[in-house]
Amino acid sequence: MTELQQLDESWTTALAVVAHPDDLEFGAAAAIARWTGQGKSINYCMVTSGEAGIDGLDPIEAKVVREAEQVESARIVGVDRVDFLGLPDGILEYGVGLRRVICETVRRHRPEIVITGNFRDHWGGRSLNQADHIAVGRATLDAVRDAGNRWIFPEQVEQGLQTWGGVREVWAAGSPMAEHAVDITATFDAGVASLKAHRAYIDGLGWENFDAGEFLESGARQAGTRFGVPLATTFEVFRMGWGD
Repeated sequence: MTELQQLDESWTTALAVVAHPDDLEFGAAAAIARWTGQGKSINYCMVTSGEAGIDGLDPIEAKVVREAEQVESARIVGVDRVDFLGLPDGILEYGVGLRRVICETVRRHRPEIVITGNFRDHWGGRSLNQADHIAVGRATLDAVRDAGNRWIFPEQVEQGLQTWGGVREVWAAGSPMAEHAVDITATFDAGVASLKAHRAYIDGLGWENFDAGEFLESGARQAGTRFGVPLATTFEVFRMGWGD
């Protein structure tokens, strides 16, 4: 089994872009807590509000519930700002439209690091990934490059947004191709609490015996073994510099 490398933590600002409320909490939130604890500034961007995620709740009602749960979940790990882009849950498609709205968000926040979720077709062979995750991750990677080019989505620049080519790396949490990690031993409990904040969503899935701590610990211990610490979170790193 390949050993994992330490992520470069010499940065101060990051933007996390994912498809749904709860996406970050199923693995990455403890790492977010580690970084906010170091004094770094991290903002969240949810492309949808997860309104199609609770079978027994009308999407209009679910939207309100899931946004509130995400705001609280973010607060637990030290994130004060959560943007909801309002695209339709469950039917996202990779393409220019999705790149455009994510590019606008990157230009607005101007982060050094962009965090997204796994956008490979599967989760290490265990199960297939969701279409929304794949579309958002791929579009995020491209939108980061778009953000630095004034000739791509020039209407945003004309409306007052400046281009932003300052993103050093994009990190995909939980990717089966991950080669980097961070130690989350000290912030694991915060990550568990942030997942528990999505109570309505988890209850809506019918997971009566779901144990957030047990679920997260399983993956974190496996990653920790590869990284040489008790608990870790893994990331696939995409460098944005020329020639990388």
